[in-house]
Amino acid sequence: MSDIGRDRRGAWRAALACMVTLAVAMGLGRFAFTPMLPIMLHEGKLQLEAGGVLASLNYLGYFLGAVSCAAIGIQAKTMVRGGLVATAALLVGMGVLHSFTSWGILRTAAGVMSAWVFVFASGWGLRRLAETHSPALAGVIYTGPGIGIAMTGLLGGALGRWGSEAGWIGLGLLAVVLVALIWRVFDDGELPSGQGSAGAPSAQAGAAASPSARSDAVWLVALYGLAGFGYIITATFLPVIARQALPGSPWPDFFWPLFGLAIIPGALIGARAPVHWDNRLLLAAAYALQALGVVLSVAWPTITGFALGSLLLGMPFTAITLFAMRDARRLRGNAAAGLIGYATASYGVGQIIGPLFAAPLAQRTGSFELPLLVAAAALALGSVLFAVVWSKSRRKVAL
Repeated sequence: MSDIGRDRRGAWRAALACMVTLAVAMGLGRFAFTPMLPIMLHEGKLQLEAGGVLASLNYLGYFLGAVSCAAIGIQAKTMVRGGLVATAALLVGMGVLHSFTSWGILRTAAGVMSAWVFVFASGWGLRRLAETHSPALAGVIYTGPGIGIAMTGLLGGALGRWGSEAGWIGLGLLAVVLVALIWRVFDDGELPSGQGSAGAPSAQAGAAASPSARSDAVWLVALYGLAGFGYIITATFLPVIARQALPGSPWPDFFWPLFGLAIIPGALIGARAPVHWDNRLLLAAAYALQALGVVLSVAWPTITGFALGSLLLGMPFTAITLFAMRDARRLRGNAAAGLIGYATASYGVGQIIGPLFAAPLAQRTGSFELPLLVAAAALALGSVLFAVVWSKSRRKVAL
């Protein structure tokens, strides 16, 4: 086999393995709770407010996992494999254990694992694509969360017909099978210790940043948090919201997998956006699409409205992360890891606040209408402010 053919094969092995990895860690480990929540509510195992607490504990775990990556010096393949095995075990544990305290611990741990796997698998996968001269396959990697979300939506509801315990255990066993399929791929290439870890930017790089760049960095961190808050209420409670609006309809179980499927073309298209396009305008457009998607579930609570809303919310989901990371690199270059860490932390805080704000309010009022409108307003505000920041920077350049 020629070097080009070997590189191409290695690139696809890496991209597909990381795709499956993110499907397990993000789609199953992190977001399986969304389709399982209405089943647990129906069984009387949870109240809505308690479900919001469990969701926020998972997002707290993701936040803690993300900010701890800089301190981890373990090989990427070890972190990825360990995180995937733990994710499968934590899914099974949700079906085996039955106390709220144990569920809280499991969901927090699942959030930590999903963050670790996301960071280290991304670092390993992007390095392998660079080594094999195939960076364009990065979009394939980031279809993984969408594929995993679609699987949880379709399989979680089906398995849940035998009860939430069977649903959780079934998803855990599916994770085991998927992990076994890709296990050996992470032996490809040399994996130096600490690969994929985020490091702090040097003091010199930080000192060299212009006042304009520092201002842009502050705006990026603040506005990225609005994205975390704006999408997470729908992403956590979509099946519950749809069932309230469409009682007796079989369609609510399909809106969540539709959200996941929409992520796939969004990731592929976003990865191919020309690098000379301004990331702030791309973010403004993506936020506006998500805001419209959230509003549709309130303004048009029909099958068509929920379907369109799921598509508009899902398509920009991973594209927003991609554009935000690209903007961090624009501002900090190779010393962008610290800024990426701050932005990820801001996004995590938004995710934690969302369910804690929405669930008690929805339980008291019997409707998610107000929380969803607040979420849409947050996304719309972020869209407008990104456009304003871009416009101001253009005026400064013109002067």
